[in-house]
Amino acid sequence: MSQSAPVITLDGPAGAGKGTISRLLATRLGWSFLDSGALYRLVALAAQKRGLTPLLDEAVLADVALNLDARFTQDTAGEPVILLAGEVVGTQLRTESCGDLASQVAAMPDVRAALLERQRAFAQSPGLVADGRDMGTVVFPQAPLKVFLTASVEERARRRHKQLMEQGLSASIDDLLGEIAERDRRDSERKIAPLKPADDALILDCSDLSIEAVVSELMHHAEQAGLTERRGR
Repeated sequence: MSQSAPVITLDGPAGAGKGTISRLLATRLGWSFLDSGALYRLVALAAQKRGLTPLLDEAVLADVALNLDARFTQDTAGEPVILLAGEVVGTQLRTESCGDLASQVAAMPDVRAALLERQRAFAQSPGLVADGRDMGTVVFPQAPLKVFLTASVEERARRRHKQLMEQGLSASIDDLLGEIAERDRRDSERKIAPLKPADDALILDCSDLSIEAVVSELMHHAEQAGLTERRGR
């Protein structure tokens, strides 16, 4: 496959900080940003709203994915806004139940196939930072910079717990540990596009690194790959 614009992929397990770091990196570069996980969460939420859970019929869910009425935009402050059939659904997408359903949806080959070209269409000039599980291995295998961002299960559970508390949502660290470990297992063991680093990926453990330290590290690698000169074009 050919790409119409350069892509930096950030893959890794749930809670590693990929979303925040990818968004900051995209802003720093002046590039677009793809949250591929949001697409799977949107499919799960759309199915849930149509009463299609438990998620059993892969063909029906693939049709939901193919005809997903989703839009990504920004508010007046530049913050991301996600709409499903015209409804703002950002808060609904961030729930643990939606994330768990999305992980189940993402294991379905027909759903992944339905979303593949939609994801690739995000690669537009001047460039794209793509956050997900299989961005470097399947969706953008020719990306000039591929990163696999990880952190310990304990650190990811701690971060997620802090995030939920800040949102005013109750959560148990023990429950989060179990849920994250189970999601890791399901994502890593699925037959189609399992969670794993691309052969040529930079593997970065950010358990003990600040967000700014990780972004600075990735900007350094982007510069080495000759990508930063594209900023502002």
